[in-house]
Amino acid sequence: MRPLLGRAPAWLALPAAVAVVFLVVPLLALLLQTPWRDLLDLVGTAEVRDALRLTALTSACTVVLCLLFGTPLAWVLARARFRGLAALRALIVVPLVLPPVVAGVALLAALGRRGLVGEPLAEAFGVRIPYTTAAVVIAHTFVALPFFVLAVEGAFRTAGAEFDTVAATLGADRWTTFRRVTLPLALPGLAAGCALAWARSLGEFGATITFAGNYPGATRTMPSLIYTELQGDPEVARTLSLILLLVSILVLGALRDRWLRPGVGG
Repeated sequence: MRPLLGRAPAWLALPAAVAVVFLVVPLLALLLQTPWRDLLDLVGTAEVRDALRLTALTSACTVVLCLLFGTPLAWVLARARFRGLAALRALIVVPLVLPPVVAGVALLAALGRRGLVGEPLAEAFGVRIPYTTAAVVIAHTFVALPFFVLAVEGAFRTAGAEFDTVAATLGADRWTTFRRVTLPLALPGLAAGCALAWARSLGEFGATITFAGNYPGATRTMPSLIYTELQGDPEVARTLSLILLLVSILVLGALRDRWLRPGVGG
């Protein structure tokens, strides 16, 4: 039974209330000022369908790439011990705090036509990545991968290295232990990482428009379309924003056990 500590002091409760209002009012304003009657008609237009299709495609590809490359990286961070591990983790965290437009510029510096990697690719194979659908996937993966890796690393750490040790004493090699022990135990964290990566991909704008542009049918995702419509028709922009808000709520619902229950997911 919890001890009786009394009411929360006003000097904590009042700033907390201000924070709640600050977070809730903009969302409430979006819900109240959106012309709901136009939602279905707007979703049916070719421009919105193309943006939705491209957003769904690129976000799905982003999740797949995060699974393929982020899962092994998360395992290395959680299980491996080598000099420079702390520096490696710091480098992985950098995109989390990097302004999105700077991320786009960095991708151009690496993969642009005159980029460190992009120029040799163009000269040797004729491959030009910027301002293509592939560039959208790369931009989304660049900003979403750290979220995935940190979530899955936490899941691997929670699973506990002692289970790996037990499997090793029974004769299992590290690959077998990963497949049969570590990965199954970390599946809830893996699912949460996928949801985080997918949500981050859905909302990505700055790095995408810098590295991939804003071309209808090729690189114009929903956030880019919202930005475009905001210049001419704010009501349409609000309606499109509502679609992404509803998707975000669905993601939150999928992660309710991790984020909405006190003491869970920590």
